[in-house]
Amino acid sequence: MDVVIIGGGLNGPALALALAGVGLRATIVERLAAEVRLDAGFDGRSYALTHASARLLRAIGVWDAVEEHAQPIHQVKVTDGRAGEGASPLMLLFDGAELEEWPVGYIVEDRYLRRAMQAALDAAGNITQITGLDVTGHDVTDAGASVTLSDDRKISARMLVGADGMRSRTAQRAGIRRMEWSYGQTSFSCAIAHEKPHDGIAHQFFMPPGPLALLPLPGNRSSVIWTESDRAARRIAAMSDAEYLAMLGPRIGDFLGGFELAGGRFQYPVPLSIAHRFAAPRIALIGDAAHRVHPLAGQGLNAGLKDVGTLAEVLTEAHRRGEDIGRLDVLERFERWRRFDVATLALATDSVNRLFSNDNPILRLARDIGLGVVSGWPGLRRAMMREAAGVTGDLPRLLQGRPL
Repeated sequence: MDVVIIGGGLNGPALALALAGVGLRATIVERLAAEVRLDAGFDGRSYALTHASARLLRAIGVWDAVEEHAQPIHQVKVTDGRAGEGASPLMLLFDGAELEEWPVGYIVEDRYLRRAMQAALDAAGNITQITGLDVTGHDVTDAGASVTLSDDRKISARMLVGADGMRSRTAQRAGIRRMEWSYGQTSFSCAIAHEKPHDGIAHQFFMPPGPLALLPLPGNRSSVIWTESDRAARRIAAMSDAEYLAMLGPRIGDFLGGFELAGGRFQYPVPLSIAHRFAAPRIALIGDAAHRVHPLAGQGLNAGLKDVGTLAEVLTEAHRRGEDIGRLDVLERFERWRRFDVATLALATDSVNRLFSNDNPILRLARDIGLGVVSGWPGLRRAMMREAAGVTGDLPRLLQGRPL
């Protein structure tokens, strides 16, 4: 076995598929059974995928099964205001027509993406899937690595990949510490069905307790990502559906007409958490195991898929040169490639959240003026749109739409 991937969420399977495409053998170990993860109510989130992420998903054989369920984002409207009072008259508008080549991005529900990923795994020849078992320990030597499963089996490989979330036990066993703090915020997620069409427009509305994103889904449906203070979140979580909708109503407004819940309600903590290292001897970390940032820009999964594309390219090139893919000097190439981008993303999301998640009148004036300036500066606006589409910087091949 070449690689054991610990964690079968979305990033781990994406990496396995990318590696299988170049002949490397991967085993995925996931503690949850497949029927649990594939249940429609398992995770109610929707993901804002960049154009670059869609390229990677196409390259690993997943996008064709997802595309019919993906809603293109034609515009993004960013506003500032308070619940029930409407938005500030100054607005930042990102219009996909200015990019010409593609939409701003796509919204895909977790249930469709997870099922498409699973179907691709089942069809792949170089991937072994072990589900319903946990990894209880691992060993690393100069010659290779191994994991011990909860049924006492051992699996050996040339290297391990931790894709096991923010509380990654892979990272803990490797002695990798984290920089982290809580924003004192909780993010609520749900889907709503509404009377009027959304026209493919995504909305990011900044309010004092935290941002609210309204993301278009196929049909007259939208995904709501609603961030509140932890104190308010405890009350909201205990509300009935009717009370929940009554509180959500003034935050969304009436531009979509009446609306109702179209599925379950979910909630997630909002921390900032970045591993001190993304690589150790025979170990690499990807996705939330390496970094978790504020969800306001919807970049969590996109950052994880950048990890996937980068690590797959580093390992592929090392393998073709006859190098030991688990050596630290090989894995440090992955870490160096990703470190600056992750730090920049974390700083940007942290700064924007701190700037907008307050009701300071001076800051409100400054940020509203800033929105107006960017909106009126076409060159800067297009540059920000390309950044949001994930097509800038030193991209790995898969995110450029090129094979490894």
